[in-house]
Amino acid sequence: MGRVIAYVRVSTDKQDLENQRHEIERYCWVRGLVVDEWDQDIASGTIKVQNRRVGGVLERLRPGDRLIVSEVSRISRSAGTLVNIIDDAVERGISIISVKENIEFDDGLTSTVMKLGLALAAELERKMISARTKEALARKRAEGVKLGRPRGTYRPEHRKLHGQDEVILGYMRKRVPKTVIARLLDTSVSTLRRYISDRDLDTKLLLERFRKTDV
Repeated sequence: MGRVIAYVRVSTDKQDLENQRHEIERYCWVRGLVVDEWDQDIASGTIKVQNRRVGGVLERLRPGDRLIVSEVSRISRSAGTLVNIIDDAVERGISIISVKENIEFDDGLTSTVMKLGLALAAELERKMISARTKEALARKRAEGVKLGRPRGTYRPEHRKLHGQDEVILGYMRKRVPKTVIARLLDTSVSTLRRYISDRDLDTKLLLERFRKTDV
């Protein structure tokens, strides 16, 4: 029998984690589950998963384990990242349970449709937050505050996987595991995942699948 891991997250230390904890505890009590481990983050959902505590939690999960969250946006607000995480978990034999949506993600049709819809909803909310952030930055610029990194400190051609977007998407469309894609492209899985995230390839693939589902 696998472990039951609960994960909660808030954006700032001024927010309260207890509501999320209560929702998860009530869900587990009704179903006779016992939480073996609680993990929490105080960080924005827009920060990359690998840079938050949840990244380590996902790495430690083993086949048969269940990760419970109050809602999927607690893991990430990026549609592409969420789809990638859920697909990877299903592939590894791990369950991700969202209490608010009352769903345990698997490889079934209902789960796939729900995954796409919830991921897009989280993405929309992320973009709304991003828009508000841009407004705040615009005010800073108007006040004469210099923002951003110096010019010339980042060049796409310096990236090992630069120009491989379509190749990677081709493998992803065929549902080739990330570990296999990394070997085929002679790179590490972590480098591949960062590139996919930075280039938003999961979102591109998600939109392709969503259009097909919608048809």
